[in-house]
Amino acid sequence: MALTRTEINERSNEKRGIKNKAFKLNINDIAMIKQTAIDLNMSEAKLVVEAIKFYKDNKKAS
Repeated sequence: MALTRTEINERSNEKRGIKNKAFKLNINDIAMIKQTAIDLNMSEAKLVVEAIKFYKDNKKAS
């Protein structure tokens, strides 16, 4: 039985511990995330994760 490209991608992501997560955001916020990721030379996903880690670490200290 041949797998579809979608099934192959899903299995690959599962093996790597990757899962899609979607948010509905204001277009200005999306533009800010995109530009910040470009400015910092990182992916948007990495930027979001790093920002959340930074926020969490700094909220503990407050």
